[in-house]
Amino acid sequence: MFRIFPLLFLLFATFSPVAAKAEVMATFYSHDFGDHFPHAFVKLKGKVDSTGEQVDTNYGFTAVNVSPAILMGSVKGMIETKGDKYIASSNAHFTLRLSDAEYFKLMSFVDKWRNLPGKSYSLNNRNCVHFAMEAAALLGLNVNRKSKFFKKPKSFLLEVMKLNPGLKL
Repeated sequence: MFRIFPLLFLLFATFSPVAAKAEVMATFYSHDFGDHFPHAFVKLKGKVDSTGEQVDTNYGFTAVNVSPAILMGSVKGMIETKGDKYIASSNAHFTLRLSDAEYFKLMSFVDKWRNLPGKSYSLNNRNCVHFAMEAAALLGLNVNRKSKFFKKPKSFLLEVMKLNPGLKL
């Protein structure tokens, strides 16, 4: 009779519901040139384990006004979020599972870029691809800081995937 108790316990433990581990997923996207300016951004979705916060947002860096002025030099920049329709028409390249520490580090990074002073956007030195590159590097990915694709979001993110075999959606 006493031998059946360990078996019953094991059976009970195996079929008991287990709380799903909370996690935030970061998906890196590019948006091709078309009716919008080409763009790279990161979508965050999930639940922060330590706080229970539900996350469903995205971040990219762009010029406040996309105009010919960006061809002449630096202009005022901003962090922006895109709507569901824009995201649906974009290319998802790869997804990373973030620990709470990585999530909070990424949010601090977003705030840093949100608060850059003055003319913070530069087509050649600090654009959406640079933002995605720095976010990827912050999360431990290999990036090419001398890439020839800083004005080509899709090509840049494909390059990141080549530098980090095993990345997938």
